[in-house]
Amino acid sequence: MADDPLTVRPDPNSKLVGRAQGLYGSAGQTIISLIMDMSLIFTDGCYNGSSLSISGINRALNPVREIPIVGGTGIFRMARGFAIASTYSFNVTSGDAIVGYNVTVFNN
Repeated sequence: MADDPLTVRPDPNSKLVGRAQGLYGSAGQTIISLIMDMSLIFTDGCYNGSSLSISGINRALNPVREIPIVGGTGIFRMARGFAIASTYSFNVTSGDAIVGYNVTVFNN
């Protein structure tokens, strides 16, 4: 389960614009991957009250990976697109990571 801050920049002290809430679990026997079902819920600015839903395989050990956007709410209702995830830091001891998402959204 995840309920993580969604910030403008990959810095925990950056401006908070929402929460990344959802779940992920281990997937794959030969390549370390996560299966993710996550909502990026916006609580600030013009996107306040809207969300994007991402769902798919996240090959977490790859420095850059693509995850599908499968929908959204509010201003992002019926959204489709993709998120490019990049790991900025990973603490092996705690399992904590800072991941940046560059999102491309197509609204119908």
